[in-house]
Amino acid sequence: MNRTVASVKTAQPNSVGDGFVGLNAFHPQNSRPYNPFLLLDHHGPMQVAPSEHPKGVDQHPHRGFETVTVVYEGALEHRDSAGNHGKLFAGDVQWMTAASGIIHEEKHESAFSRQGGRLDFVQLWVNLPAKYKMNSPRYQDIASSRIPATVLPGGGALRVIAGELSGLTGPAHTFSPVVLADLTLTTGQTETLTMPADYTVFVYALSGSAQLNGEPITRGQLALTNADGDTLTFSAGSDGKLLILAGEPIREPLAAYGPFVMNTREEIMEAFADFQNGKMGVL
Repeated sequence: MNRTVASVKTAQPNSVGDGFVGLNAFHPQNSRPYNPFLLLDHHGPMQVAPSEHPKGVDQHPHRGFETVTVVYEGALEHRDSAGNHGKLFAGDVQWMTAASGIIHEEKHESAFSRQGGRLDFVQLWVNLPAKYKMNSPRYQDIASSRIPATVLPGGGALRVIAGELSGLTGPAHTFSPVVLADLTLTTGQTETLTMPADYTVFVYALSGSAQLNGEPITRGQLALTNADGDTLTFSAGSDGKLLILAGEPIREPLAAYGPFVMNTREEIMEAFADFQNGKMGVL
């Protein structure tokens, strides 16, 4: 049975740091309907001017959740206080678990910065269950070549980054059940996918236009479904790409402020104190 669509929301213009311009679909303060996801930013497609000095977001802390970056065009570079350093190119994914605390920076990759070009990527924040929020940080650098994909009978392709969908299992390791996938469709194509009936499920249009269970969505729109079925039917109005997000809700109190997401106000205050006292390391 197809899930009904609860709402369609248009992402709002947003910029982060000095190099990432795009759209914000939701943030922690209004993320309850998207639980366990906390934030969805779509940066791009944007044209990056050549520069000898890579732009982006300078060092900043996180605690209590995971950041996920999916690059579709261009290249990014990451450094953090746990000693991780990674470069992401088209198709690559970075899954960083901040957990007890980490300081990191995200910028245009150095060679890409020098030559300039198109940049298009998505960043997600994924909540952690309370019992994992103070774990040690973890970093997963997932190359595009490791992400399983299948060409669909009607054209286009499905790629699964995390969880299981249509017989594919994504390589990302998660602390709670999560599905993250992207679906490329060609004009006129119709596909039906089966999702767990008790998961939060929503779809973000990265490009093009489509109908999700009869409701139209276009680039920059997010469609949230009700938990009243287990299938999603996509009908493409034009060539495009959709991001599919699903997960088992984390039914715990949520306290979020700035770069920290915990369960209580006291834990947020403790996170700020630990950051100011250098307990999250240095970059």
